[in-house]
Amino acid sequence: MDPSQNNTATTTAAAAAAASSNGGSNEGDMEAKRSLGRVTDSIKKTLGLLHMLHLTVSSYNVSSQLILLQRLNALVTELDNMKRLGGDCDIQVPMEVVNLIDDGKNPDEFTKDVLNSCIARNQITKGKTDAFKSMRKHLLEELEQAFPDEVEAYRGARASSAAETKRLAQMQSVLPNGDMKVKTEH
Repeated sequence: MDPSQNNTATTTAAAAAAASSNGGSNEGDMEAKRSLGRVTDSIKKTLGLLHMLHLTVSSYNVSSQLILLQRLNALVTELDNMKRLGGDCDIQVPMEVVNLIDDGKNPDEFTKDVLNSCIARNQITKGKTDAFKSMRKHLLEELEQAFPDEVEAYRGARASSAAETKRLAQMQSVLPNGDMKVKTEH
């Protein structure tokens, strides 16, 4: 497989991943996948036609003019078909991915960079959260030394509030027949 075919296949795979991550109804997802499959098949057919056209042009002589015209017409027809099929696909591909492909790089680098960026932001946020927890703990310790009765009242109010919140959350997850709602992981 030459690099242009590899890039097209990778682009198609990235587009498929984007289509499957867009969410929506299950039937809509299935139709989007079928539509994407038709576009992918058209891309493969176009690549095959381009390869045959390349072979015809590279060994061109007067007797192969009719074959050349037939292959050009087939290519134009398939490109028109691809454009028509592409209208059914609503896929958002980030420009960074397109630029990486144009530069001859693997789009998986984009995914890796996005994941690394998310991990870094997650670590920063975790650090901030830990700092706030530490500050809250320290403030409660200092307040408890200065105002022990008020801190005890605060802790009691906080405990009752937490219990009420937990009770309400449990009530919302109970169905009318007494069964518990189960959150599905996607």
